[in-house]
Amino acid sequence: MPETIYCWRCRLDIPMLTESEWAILSPHLSNALERIKSYRQQHNCSLQEALEKGLGASLDVYERLTGFKETNPNALWHHRRSIYGPPCPSCGKPFRTPQARFCAMCSAERLRDTTGNG
Repeated sequence: MPETIYCWRCRLDIPMLTESEWAILSPHLSNALERIKSYRQQHNCSLQEALEKGLGASLDVYERLTGFKETNPNALWHHRRSIYGPPCPSCGKPFRTPQARFCAMCSAERLRDTTGNG
C-alpha cells in the first residue's frame, strides 16, 4: 500500500509506491519511449499527442495503485518510497535521500542509528 509523504519535487504530500508497486509501474515508464515512437508512426500525429497517448498508461497504472490522479508522467519517476530517507525527527518531512545527514526542510541533523543499521 502506498505511503503518503512529502515529495520534494512536487512540493506536496504524494502517495509513494512500495517496491512491489514500483515493479508494476516501472515497465510502463520504461517502455514509454517505444510506445510514443510507434504511436507517432501509426497515427502521423504531433509529438504532444503521442506523449499523451504513450505516457497515459503509466498515469492510469499509478492512479489504479494509489487512488491519486497524477497529471505529470515524469513525476512518476520520483514517486517511489525507497528513494527517500526516513522522516526528519524535527519537522517530519522525509530526508531527501536514504543517505542524507541533514534535513533539507529544517536543516536538522539526522540522528545516528545506534543499532548499526544506518
